[in-house]
Amino acid sequence: MAEEAFELDLTLQIGKYEVQRALGKGATGTVYLAVDTFTGREVALKTIEPEVFRDPEFGAVLKSQFQNEASLAGKLKHPHIVTIYDAVVEENSGHIAMELVTGGDLSQHAQPDCLLPIGDVLQIGFKCCGALDYAFREGIVHRDIKPANIMIEQGTNVKIADFGAAFLRKSQAVQTVAMGSPFYMSPEQIDGKELTLHSDMYGLGVVLYELLTGHRPLVANDLGELVIMIRTVDPAPPSNLREDLPWQFDEVILRALGKKPEHRYPTWTDFARALSNLGPLVLPPDVIPDSEKFVTLQRVEMLANLSDAELWELVNAGQWSRVERGQTLIRENEPGASFFFLAKGQVKVVRNGRLLNMVGESECFGEMAYISGGKVPRHANVEAMTDLLLAEFDPIELDAMSVGAQLQLTRALVRNLAERLQLANSRLTG
Repeated sequence: MAEEAFELDLTLQIGKYEVQRALGKGATGTVYLAVDTFTGREVALKTIEPEVFRDPEFGAVLKSQFQNEASLAGKLKHPHIVTIYDAVVEENSGHIAMELVTGGDLSQHAQPDCLLPIGDVLQIGFKCCGALDYAFREGIVHRDIKPANIMIEQGTNVKIADFGAAFLRKSQAVQTVAMGSPFYMSPEQIDGKELTLHSDMYGLGVVLYELLTGHRPLVANDLGELVIMIRTVDPAPPSNLREDLPWQFDEVILRALGKKPEHRYPTWTDFARALSNLGPLVLPPDVIPDSEKFVTLQRVEMLANLSDAELWELVNAGQWSRVERGQTLIRENEPGASFFFLAKGQVKVVRNGRLLNMVGESECFGEMAYISGGKVPRHANVEAMTDLLLAEFDPIELDAMSVGAQLQLTRALVRNLAERLQLANSRLTG
């Protein structure tokens, strides 16, 4: 009985959250694994020690940072940003409930003996570009991009965390500009100038340099020397520090580290595309990286109304493959419920030996079977006329997508199918 009572005494309840165990403890607070007692969902619960808020020197700044992050609860919805579910800030305490990400952070891969494959770093960088682009369009400059603030979900799927230092461009509150970690701060951030997306771009450039080489681009003996170097010294080309890193990486990474914002990429999309274009240099030909899938879908006119988050849902829902010329993809009168997206290449659609259509890049086929729920058999043969990059979408996977994404996709497919039927009818009656 005494042992049972002792265990009960250890139970900790913070608001509606039941604490399970500590995940990590820092100088200002603790992050716990907790359960939302209303929904049963596991969360990462960040708390701040009361004495931190009362600290005469740093209390006001730390409370401001905590409030900053808490203000974003429910506002940032992106697959590569940690979701903030709920936040409570009181006079001398507070807690923030966040999405639980269990793979650690990227700092574990910023050491020479623990580097990730080069292709993986490219995919991580590409996804971070999209997340930071989304945040900037929502009026946010993160200001503290570093390996420790990029969490690993699984594989190359990462989530940017810790928006405590973020500069909220739409906020009416007075915000301190000189926040962030010195090694990752852009020259304009050090100088207290107005920050744009290019400041976070510089920080991500430093992160990618570290992940690729295991070394920071600039190293100094003290903070004063580091500040001077950030303003005036150009880093060594990253290929000098890693034998298997192609020299083409130097231009891309060093451009992100330009001393002035105008020296860097004009937009996040430009930086993301530059990273994606490096993929063929380091990836096997049969690998289909997430960046290639996303860029392909992003270019499709009928999917223009999908948000980045919804496009990522579509990327993850598809079964992607490279198909050799001459293969038959669909056979007439066979059952089926999936539809296909042709990312690259060309196929022909034939019914009863008669050509119905030629389907090219960025188009779909097989929609009728999908829309009918598999009740209608395939009405034609589809054969690869060239080598293809193809995605097949199964109803079960698509049903797991958000309602908004499903609605936009269905509308796009119906429009595409209507155009296809009109063309087929004209050929059959011609």
